[in-house]
Order: sequence, then C-alpha cells, then structure tokens
Amino acid sequence: MSPSRPFRPPEGTKSSADVDHVLLTRFNLPSVGAESVVRAKDGWLRTRLELFRRFCLPSVLQQSDQNFKWIIYLDPQSPEWLVRSLDDLNVRGTFTPIYRAEVGRGELLEDLRAVSGAQHGELMTTNLDNDDGLASDFVERLQAAGSDGTRTAIYLAHGLIRNGSALYLRRDRSNAFCSVREDWEAARTCWSDWHNLLGQSMNVRELAGAPAWLQVIHGSNVSNRIRGKRVSAAPYLGTFGSLLDGVDDVGRLDLMRDAALERPRRIALDSGRSLLKHAAMTVVGKEGLDRLKTQWALRTAPQRDT
Repeated sequence: MSPSRPFRPPEGTKSSADVDHVLLTRFNLPSVGAESVVRAKDGWLRTRLELFRRFCLPSVLQQSDQNFKWIIYLDPQSPEWLVRSLDDLNVRGTFTPIYRAEVGRGELLEDLRAVSGAQHGELMTTNLDNDDGLASDFVERLQAAGSDGTRTAIYLAHGLIRNGSALYLRRDRSNAFCSVREDWEAARTCWSDWHNLLGQSMNVRELAGAPAWLQVIHGSNVSNRIRGKRVSAAPYLGTFGSLLDGVDDVGRLDLMRDAALERPRRIALDSGRSLLKHAAMTVVGKEGLDRLKTQWALRTAPQRDT
C-alpha cells in the first residue's frame, strides 16, 4: 500500500489562452432509462458524494493547467444535505453548480457562455463523471493538442481502472472522458451524443501517451466494469498521487496470473457483451437499448435518499 500523498502541479504550470474550456458533470441531473433507476436506489447520492470528494474533486483541483471552468448540474429537488455538502466543498469556487430539471442544447449553450465568458473563438467541452478522476496533466494535454479549425471529438486513449485495491491499465479509444473542440458558432458539445458515437457526426482525434484518467468501479456503476491489464500503482503516482492510495502492491505472480487467466476471461466476457450490445443497437436502436438496460436495472427495487 502506498503512503498517502497529495499530488502537486509541476513547477512552471502553463495555460492555454486560445479556447474556452469547460468541464461538464452530471451529478444527479434527472434522467430517464437505466441511470434513473440506479440513481433512485437507497444511498446512491451519499455514495456518489463520497466518491466525488475522494476522487473527482481533488483531481480537478490539482490540474497543472487551471485555464478552464467546471459546471456541475444538479436536480432542483436535491436534498438539503447534498446542497450544503457541495457548498462546503466549493469554498474555492472550483465549480459552478447549476440546478436544472433538464438541460437541452439551448440551456447548455446559455450556461456555457455565462460561465466561461465566451472570450475566444473556440469552445472545448469535456465530460467528467462525478465518481471518476483525472491525471494532473489531463487538461494541459488536451489544450496542448491545439485545433485544426474543424469540430473534433478528442480522446485521451489511455487510462486506469481502479477496483478496490486493484489497478488496471486500459486503452479505450472512445472513452467517457470525451472532449469536443469546435467553433462557438453552432456548437454541439461533448454531450451531443453518447461518448462512443461522437465520431459518427464529427472528426475524431485520439491522443496517445501515459494514462490520463481514472475510472472507479463500485457498487452503483451503471456500465463500467474491470477492463485492461493488472498493473502496479508506482509508475502512475506522479500524476494520480493520492487517488491511488490504498492500491495494493502487485507481485510478479499476480501479474502472471492476471495475464494468463483473468485478463483472457475478461476479454471474452467483454467481447460477448459488445456483440450483444451491437446486435441490440442494430435491431432496436439507442432508445430500445436503453429500455433493455432499464428493465435489467429494475430487478432491484429502488428507494430514494431524503
């Protein structure tokens, strides 16, 4: 187990001045489908708040490039304890909480302009789930990639997946930490489609390099699961720091067992799920697939936090 340590931005941090960059987070924005069922389960909000406090917020605070804004959307009917807790966590004004029952394209662009100031010709939006984290150079790498003037979905392809005390290295070419860089005029944003479907309506740019994001597997995940190969935390402490506290040291035998047995099993299961999902998309489309997910999620009777 690695000792507790905060990670600090490196000396001489830089910023990009040619784009309005906004992180977008749905905290408990009302939704339909499978996610709405999961979000109604007892304890969902309290678990998410703890994950936000433990992983998401610290990773944003410690970005080496602070030239960005952060909007967090919340349900207007959020319980008072959640509102107070987020206010306490936001003493530095790190994020802008916005309470809306729904966020259409018009409302989203209005909020983006108000929060960012729309000072530049281009807008970049990045999706960040409230239970995940970022490497300390995530924003810096995105902005350093620049722009060719066309609407482009940008993915930092490599990341880490944490399941309790185990860590996995994952390459995901269309991951949920998606960004879209585009002109402000007729902007669509990273929320214009599912993160893995953005390439159907715009150019795609894949950025290689060291892991840039951390997905946390926990009991209230909707679709995330263990993927990738088992790794030690040591090579990644410089950019993830305390987000990896509690990750076990992994020995050679553990790595060999994962490579020979566990990883092939995960790949086989994931391939099967992917084939089923593709078949469902072909037959019933996005809405039909979400209905199927909802029926699966309804197997557990939900209760609401108060």
